[in-house]
Parts: sequence; C-alpha cells; structure tokens
Amino acid sequence: MIEIVKVITKKQMKQFIMFPFRLYKDNSCWVPPLLMDERFSLDRKKNPAFEFSDAEYWLAKKDGQLVGRIAGIISQAYIDKWENRYARFGWIDFIDDKDVSKALIDTVIQWAKEHGLNGLHGPLGFCDLDKEGMLVDGFQEMGTFITIYNHAYYKDHMAALGFSVDAEWIEWDIQLTDIKQADTLKKLSDRAKEKYEMRMIPLKKNKDVIPYVGRIFDLLNIGYEHLYATVPVTKKQVDSYVKQFFGFLNVEYISIIVDKNDDICGFGITMPALHVPSQKTKGRILPFGFIHWLWAIKHSRSLDLYLVAVKPELQKTGIPFIMLSELTRHAIKNGITHAVASPELITNTAVHTMWKNYDARIHRRRQAFLKTWENE
Repeated sequence: MIEIVKVITKKQMKQFIMFPFRLYKDNSCWVPPLLMDERFSLDRKKNPAFEFSDAEYWLAKKDGQLVGRIAGIISQAYIDKWENRYARFGWIDFIDDKDVSKALIDTVIQWAKEHGLNGLHGPLGFCDLDKEGMLVDGFQEMGTFITIYNHAYYKDHMAALGFSVDAEWIEWDIQLTDIKQADTLKKLSDRAKEKYEMRMIPLKKNKDVIPYVGRIFDLLNIGYEHLYATVPVTKKQVDSYVKQFFGFLNVEYISIIVDKNDDICGFGITMPALHVPSQKTKGRILPFGFIHWLWAIKHSRSLDLYLVAVKPELQKTGIPFIMLSELTRHAIKNGITHAVASPELITNTAVHTMWKNYDARIHRRRQAFLKTWENE
C-alpha cells in the first residue's frame, strides 16, 4: 500500500531533500544539488518566488519505506501571462514502481483541481532559472550542476500516466580546443564590433559585474519572454540568485557587450563545471567542502554555459561571435577542453546555430510533460 504524506515538519523536509541521495547513490552520472540552495528554494519564507506562487510537497512511503517525492507548484505569474490554468510538478523522484509514481501525480492533480486548475505540467520549478525538464536521453552522460538528472524509467511512467510531451530541450557538448576555430571566431567578432560599434566590458573581479546585474536580468526577461513556461524574474529574485551563485563565478567566462551608448546589447554567463565538487562533498560547502568548490572554480577543465541573451532586434549583428570568441580564447588559455550548453528548446534554432563553428554533439535530451482535464 502506498502512503502519501504531506511535508509539514523539518524532519519531513529533510527527508524530501535527501531522498535522491539514496535513490542515486550508485549512479556516477548523478550530480547532487547544493543542499543550501535546495533548502532556500523550498522555503516559503525565504524564496521570493512565493510572492507569486504557492506550493506543497509530498513524500511517498511503501511498507514504511520512503520511495518517492514530489512538489506541486501554482505560479500565478505563469497563469496570468500564458492564460493556462495549469499547476506545475517538480522535485519529482520515485523508485521504479508505477503505483508509486501514480500516487504522487494523483495527489498533485487532486490538489490542482481543488484550486480550480485544469492541467498539470512539468518538471518545472518556480521560474525558468530553476531546473526543469525530465531527462529522456543521455543517461550515460555526466550530469551538470544546473540540470535535472533522473533514471531512464521516469519517461515510461509519464507515458503510462497519460501525459503528453509539451516541450523538448537539447543539450550540446562542445569541444574548445581548436586554435584555428578561435582565429575564425576572432575575425567574426572584430568585424561585428567594428560594424555595430560594440565592445566588451572589461571584467577583472567578480565585483565588476555588480553594476550590470540589474540590466542583465532586464535583458534576460526580454530575451526569454517567449520561451516555454517562462515568467518574469523579479528584483527580489535577482537579489537572491546573485547571493546564491555570485561566489561561483569566474569573470574570465562572463561576457557583457555594450553599444556606443553603454546600453547592454547581450551577455553570456558561463560557470566552471561544478559536478566534481558537488559529488565529492555530496552537495555540502561546510565545514570543509568549500575547498573543493574553490578549486573547481579556478581549475575546472570544463565549463557549463548557463545564460545567454541578446536584444531581440540585435540578434543578427554578430553578438554571439563576440561572446564565443572571448569564451574560446580564455578556455584555450586555461586548458579547458569542452563546455556543456544549458538546455535549449528544440525550436530555438537561432541558439543552435551558435555551435556550428565548433566540434559539437547533442548528448542529452529532456522533455516537459502535460496532462489536462475538464473543469469539474
């Protein structure tokens, strides 16, 4: 018999957060989340996304043993923007037992119906900067710090539960060792900068990014506005993301491009790959885990391409060449061998073409699923 328990106590929340550590303990491709980030994201008092969201969390038990978890999220910002009365599910993990996955999903559906909604989609977080999309291909590939990893059987459970595919993302593994390639990109970059009077902002320290943070996220909201299930990122969320991730930045891999009036035309934020310290420390920074994290920030041999945005009206001006040229130059200088792009919607062909100048391969795919019902 499956028992579904709503997360109410601190002990239950700890069980909710720690369940994947047991489920994936023998899987070398799973990358633990940073535990302090998980606690922050799920905390109704701390996460500013709760200003426009509601959420509940549940655990699944079978014969007294913990066998699954799920979060249900209602984003009023999403409903207002997209005019779909859908709830979201996220933080979903379960053993390979279809009774367990059904009990978890049925619980969220019932909760959504009680709130007058008529659909459920996911996996999604509170906003587009949270992890999203269920892995459906590439299970043998190392996961990343900024994406969801899950077992291969998950997608079969979603099909059995009557979900359809609502969106699909691909992820690229990109080689960064070709000197000739770097020369080509530099020529294209120089041409774009001269023709459109653009320049890179020189960044020497992390604090040099601070004056541009607000404008970066303003551009992010504009550039991502049309992408699947996105909602605007608020100033309070910006402040919280800066606190969460600022320490992981290496400014050699951050590009901010401005025009002759110093208006931001585009930006790219790349982080050193953090899967190694996350696995070594099991998602902990204290008391001594920070040593591994600091080492990776300076010495990682791979990169995670996190965020890229360009003003819509300037997308054909060569701005990506400016960013990629600098990224490739610093990567080769520092002995970086490859980068992994964050998930890109299968329909986002403009971004896909960025990688045609590289030796690149699609190494993972992920999907969001949707199930709707008539109002009752």
